[in-house]
Amino acid sequence: MRKPLIAGNWKMHKTVKESIEFALEFKERIGDVNDRDVVIAPPFVSLFPMFDILKDSNVKLSAQNMYFEEQGAFTGEISPIMVEESGCKFVILGHSERRHIFGETDEIINKKVLSAVSHRLIPILCVGETLEDRENRRTFDIVGEQLARGLYGINFSADFVVAYEPVWAIGTGRTATPEIAEEVHGYLRNKITEIFGKDKGDNVRILYGGSVKPENVEGLMAMENIDGALVGGASLKVDSFEKIIKFGRQ
Repeated sequence: MRKPLIAGNWKMHKTVKESIEFALEFKERIGDVNDRDVVIAPPFVSLFPMFDILKDSNVKLSAQNMYFEEQGAFTGEISPIMVEESGCKFVILGHSERRHIFGETDEIINKKVLSAVSHRLIPILCVGETLEDRENRRTFDIVGEQLARGLYGINFSADFVVAYEPVWAIGTGRTATPEIAEEVHGYLRNKITEIFGKDKGDNVRILYGGSVKPENVEGLMAMENIDGALVGGASLKVDSFEKIIKFGRQ
C-alpha cells in the first residue's frame, strides 16, 4: 500500500517572516496526521528557519530546485549539499516553470536527479504536456520521454517520486478530471515498471499537480494510481492546505 504524499510548492511566495508564521500555525493544525506524508517547498531563504520549527513535527521540507554540482562558479545557484544541510528530504526537479521559463532540458534535469539521489535527497520529478501536446494527442509521447530521460541512469534502489502536472492546468484554474489524470498516471506507472520492474512500479508514488484544491482533491485521490498531490496556490493558506492534507476525513 503506497502511503499518500501531499506536497505544497510555494514557488516565489512568502517572505521569511511569513513562512515562519505559517509553519508555527501549520504544525499544530496537522499534528495528528500520520497516515500520509506532508511536504512543504518554500523559497530557499525560508528553508532553514522553517526546518528549525518543523524538525520535530510530521512535516518534511523540500527545495524547489537545485543545481547538480556540489560547488563552483555558478552564480545564483544552490548545491545539493546546501539543500541537504538546510534540512530538506526532497527536491522538486523538472517543474514545468523550470522547463518552459528557464529552458531546462531533460539532460539538465537528469543530471540534477542523479545528483539529488547521490546526496540522499528524494527527487520529485515533474512531467507534463502542454495544451498543444494534448490536442495533438502527444500526451503519452511527451510524458513518457520526460520520465525516461529524467530517470536515465538511476539505480533500481533509488527512492524517487514522480509528479504529473499537465502544463495546461497549472495556475489556470483548469484541472484534469480524475479520469484524465488517472489515465496518465496509469501510463506512467506502466512505464516505470518497464524500466525498473514490477516491484518498483508498484511502489513508486505518482502525484498529481495542477490546480489542486480542497474541492477536487477527494475525486483525484479516489483514483487507483494517484498517490498524492503537488499543490500550488492552495498550499499558501493554512486552511486550504490543511483541508487538502486531510482529504477523506470530512
